Amino acid sequence: MAGQAVFILGALGLSLLLLSQITTQTVWIEDAKSFPAQPRFWPGVAIAMMVTSFGLHLLLMRRRRPDRLDWVEARRWLEPLEYVLWFMAYVFLVPVAGFLPMSLIFACALTWRLGYRDAGYFWVAALFAVCTVALFKGLLGVKIPGAAVYDALPGTLRSFFILYL
Repeated sequence: MAGQAVFILGALGLSLLLLSQITTQTVWIEDAKSFPAQPRFWPGVAIAMMVTSFGLHLLLMRRRRPDRLDWVEARRWLEPLEYVLWFMAYVFLVPVAGFLPMSLIFACALTWRLGYRDAGYFWVAALFAVCTVALFKGLLGVKIPGAAVYDALPGTLRSFFILYL
């Protein structure tokens, strides 16, 4: 199966990393009631089982070296991380430019990124952004910090932007 060798090697490596960190990330209590009551015990058992299972899987595989198709499949697994980066950019830019402007920009930018280029799609994306802001700020009352750009506005306009946009 394409990607299996890369997945097993990566999972085994991650499991070994977790096992190597178990003593620094968990504690050992001297006066614990029993051995299974130790905070380190059950995480250690789970990680040891992961290492054992992935190690056995690797040993029982017919082909242990990744080939070209394995790397093509692994690259496909990483493609969704692009949208994580889009979201992180959105989260970091909202306090700078504001919730409504960034929602409009990102909804339209993602619409374009997904290949929808007709004007109707951008209107739907913009309407979606406005409705999202109205839902979160108006109906749900979510407190989203005002943007840094709003500080340049005059007093009453600034208050309006912070409260509603």
